[in-house]
Amino acid sequence: MREPNPITKAALASDEPAFREVGVGPWAETHPDRPRPDDFGDPANFDARYDRALLDSGDRRNVLDKYRYWKVSAIKADLDRQGRHPFEVAIENWTHDFNIGSMVRTANAFAAARVHIVGPHKWNRKGALMTELYQHIAHHPTVADLVADWHRRIAAGIAEAEDAAAAAARRNDFAATARHQAEVDELREAKVIAMDILPGAVPMETYRFPRRCLLLFGAEGPGLSEKALELADDVVYISQFGSVRSINAGAAAAVSMHAWIAQHAEIA
Repeated sequence: MREPNPITKAALASDEPAFREVGVGPWAETHPDRPRPDDFGDPANFDARYDRALLDSGDRRNVLDKYRYWKVSAIKADLDRQGRHPFEVAIENWTHDFNIGSMVRTANAFAAARVHIVGPHKWNRKGALMTELYQHIAHHPTVADLVADWHRRIAAGIAEAEDAAAAAARRNDFAATARHQAEVDELREAKVIAMDILPGAVPMETYRFPRRCLLLFGAEGPGLSEKALELADDVVYISQFGSVRSINAGAAAAVSMHAWIAQHAEIA
């Protein structure tokens, strides 16, 4: 039998690793002095957002601490209430790429307004770790359908904001007029942005993402389809400094979304 590598041998003999506990145990153990929030007989403490099964068994999900024991529907509703970011993410699914799940998980982490799956309806959910349950997911048979839907929604948003600005102006509400006009201006600057490396693309490090945008991501290997590149307003790439031409598709999506966050998000 072959001797283990000395590094492996030393690692196995050590007292590492020691990991911190993830999540919380059953409510009765974690909060022994507090009443359960799902007790209908205690209206003062009842909270419909809590999930009875999670209260019984504990909550080890990958969620923020403030969402511990909450139902999935309650978490999704709270994300909507607090306001998601106005960028959207579209992922081509022609190759059933394993990276799609990771991209959806990242979209959840950065509170993207919507995630679009382009191509076959079934997609590789493994890397998402159930985060798709908290997102608004839309499906499109083709990139052309996706982009047409985007332009329709942007046009509808402009018309609605213009009507609201005009109504505010008629009642001499100058603050509301300015607010709605700013929304019109933001929507007029909305773009479809293809994230890929090819001649003529703009480096992400010098690119200013519009607040309203649709980020297009392709599959590992082939990247975006020709139709996606044709219909995009801008093509943006992540600069590479090593020997490889590009980074993993899931990593590229995360870097791109965080670039938008760095430029536009309000950090508490």
